[in-house]
Amino acid sequence: MSATPSLPLLKRVPPGLWVAAAWCAGVVFSFLMRARLPGEQEPSVLPGVILYRWDGLLTQVLAAALLAHGCVLLERRPLKSLAMVLGAAALATLSLSVGEIPLAQFLAADVALYFVAATRPRRTGNIALAMALGTLIGFLAVRVVARWNVGTSAELAVALTAVVAWLVGRSVHEARKHDESLAAKAAAQAIIAERLRIAREMHDMVAHSVGIIALQAGAAARVVHTQPDAAREAMSAVETAGRETLSGLRRMLGALRQDGPGLQGPEREAAPLHPAEGLAGLDRLARATTAAGVRVDVRWRGERRPLPPDIDLSAFRIIQESVTNVVRHAATGSCRVSVEYGPEELAIEVADGGRGPGKAADTGFGLAGMRERVALLHGEFTAAPRPEGGFRVTARLPVPQEDAA
Repeated sequence: MSATPSLPLLKRVPPGLWVAAAWCAGVVFSFLMRARLPGEQEPSVLPGVILYRWDGLLTQVLAAALLAHGCVLLERRPLKSLAMVLGAAALATLSLSVGEIPLAQFLAADVALYFVAATRPRRTGNIALAMALGTLIGFLAVRVVARWNVGTSAELAVALTAVVAWLVGRSVHEARKHDESLAAKAAAQAIIAERLRIAREMHDMVAHSVGIIALQAGAAARVVHTQPDAAREAMSAVETAGRETLSGLRRMLGALRQDGPGLQGPEREAAPLHPAEGLAGLDRLARATTAAGVRVDVRWRGERRPLPPDIDLSAFRIIQESVTNVVRHAATGSCRVSVEYGPEELAIEVADGGRGPGKAADTGFGLAGMRERVALLHGEFTAAPRPEGGFRVTARLPVPQEDAA
């Protein structure tokens, strides 16, 4: 069973501690009600005969020990934990000489019921509510059978608090499920938007390549009889451009054919027909970012060589998004960009030493977009805080052998 998710306002305090705090408050309140406080002629509630005797105090100690064990189990075994908390409430009531389980003794059970309803599935929450109400009914039934006095009206009020705690817990549970659903939909929409962006950029690359092919083919047709060598060079350029374009399409088009929602508004406008950016624009990006106040140190490793257009473009986009996140979130004055050309892959790393929230605070789903780009190219992507401080984004993009040659 997975760990109980933390509630938004109680992230730093385990649920068991809140239950224990409610128990302590209830015990203190019970003893204060049975003591003559300043300004009172007599205690609000007369203490039971055995409350201050050794057996009454021992009962309170045993109840507290049972409650403590239940608090420890609350996150791992919620129903067993609630059963112990309810048992502690009933046991602590025995030495009070009252006809019902008072609200002060049941306060910890209400808190535990709230946590179970808020963090567990509906079926578990319903069982927890039935256990709480069953304990109250069972306590009264035993007293009725024994022909002791019964505080039915007071017990109804306690039962009402249990129902309220369950309702509040269910409300929190449903609100959190709704938030998670919205976050999942937003992330999915971000991935779809990134795929559409990649598709438009692929359109640019194909249009650019087809334009080159048309020009070279036209030139070859004009000089094929008068300058056969020039015609041969033009047709070689046509072959190279065609191979690169087909290779990029084979790698990405299959994944981009998945259905998605239609484009709306400005997204319907066709992308301009121009060559897409690539790593050749990295130095320009570094200069622009440095001029904006964040120095970008670019380090090239390996022998620089032409890359397939889709890989070249994706590498640039990943670096561009990472550097943008450094400027927005890292609270630092510099970052390092490393680009390494390997025999079979292109390795990218963007690291900073900032003290800000880093890319984890990126609410524009930039990380999801980068991860999607790398996945479409069958590469590897990581984004995580650095042990020494700051944040690091790495990507490894495989370069097919026929393209690397």
